[in-house]
Amino acid sequence: MGNEFQTIIYEQSKGVATIVLNRPSAYNAFTEDMNKEIIKALKIAGKDDEVRSIVITGEGKAFCAGEDLGGVDEHTNHAEFLRNRYHPMMKAIKQTPKPIVAAVNGTAAGAGMSLALAADFRLVQPEVKFVSAFMGIGLIPDSGFLYVLPRLVGYAKALEVALLDKPITGAEAYQLGLATEVIEASEWEEEVTRFSEKLASLPTRSISLVKRYMMDGMNSTFEEMLEKEAQAQRIAGRSRDHQEGLQAFKEKRKPKFIGN
Repeated sequence: MGNEFQTIIYEQSKGVATIVLNRPSAYNAFTEDMNKEIIKALKIAGKDDEVRSIVITGEGKAFCAGEDLGGVDEHTNHAEFLRNRYHPMMKAIKQTPKPIVAAVNGTAAGAGMSLALAADFRLVQPEVKFVSAFMGIGLIPDSGFLYVLPRLVGYAKALEVALLDKPITGAEAYQLGLATEVIEASEWEEEVTRFSEKLASLPTRSISLVKRYMMDGMNSTFEEMLEKEAQAQRIAGRSRDHQEGLQAFKEKRKPKFIGN
């Protein structure tokens, strides 16, 4: 599977698909090919019934340094650049029904930070850094940054990060609620695997419904969400995993969910 990609590595094991950004000499900076290959990998993982959680991480010292600026100049139409290159990738992340984990192994800067923000969970090492980096080149944070970050850490902190390019360390990210877990480098691979395999053992259909409707809830009224929850619960209630959960509860045992 990995051989069909040039800028990423795609692996699948024990219900977990791992997408590794693989341009370590460029700190895994985005290129057009990488954007397209991430989308392709997400589609493969999304359609594969054996995959029940997805991890995105970086090869080498960085998670992702953002856009490779070698392809940007004074003639670049930045609006079209985003619409063609980044919007499809970020939408693919949000529309993928399976849980996505950003395993932030090193610096996440610019659109690399936006990528981490778009994931459902962020696992970090204590010393990694999230950096906006857009102000330093006279641009604004993009690729969903302005939507997601205030919702995660609040308006005041998000504005500080966006305008002052003030880095957030992994340890601080956890305190702010931006990171799900802080993991020491010596335990990194083991704990990322543990977390992602735990997600893969959960009822996947229910996870997809929560992802979809919780995002809707950001812009819906309370009454609208009550109805959407009812609709989603009807779907979840018809799943085999719900029947397994009920049976396991009655039998006082741990459920064995199969993802549908």
